[in-house]
Amino acid sequence: MKKLLLPSLALCLGFMLICQLRMLPRIALAADARPIAGDWEGTLNPGAQPKKHVVVHISAEQDGSLSGTIDYPDQDTSGIAITAITYKDPALHFESNPNLCVYDGTVNQDDTEIVGTWKQDGSSLSLTLKRTR
Repeated sequence: MKKLLLPSLALCLGFMLICQLRMLPRIALAADARPIAGDWEGTLNPGAQPKKHVVVHISAEQDGSLSGTIDYPDQDTSGIAITAITYKDPALHFESNPNLCVYDGTVNQDDTEIVGTWKQDGSSLSLTLKRTR
């Protein structure tokens, strides 16, 4: 009877280990997404045109996926959906199809600022986003 118990115990432990290892990528994704989640604010300076304030809201789901919206307070516009977003520390990329913008930035080490490039309507502008929440 004892001979049968030991292989069964080893089999159960092995199965538990495999289950834990399969969850590891999900846990890593969620941990990776947390520093980027929050509210970020910056100002686009298109030169001859008026400056445009931008507020980006990014949230992380438990499965590690990201979602977000963009607000333009100067234009009384809010809640524009971010249609694609990826974050691989320290690189952030997001796109919004309704207004055809793309942003690529790098998050600083203390997760308080993202320095990057905003592309829209054939123009590329520098945009630094600072964490507000």
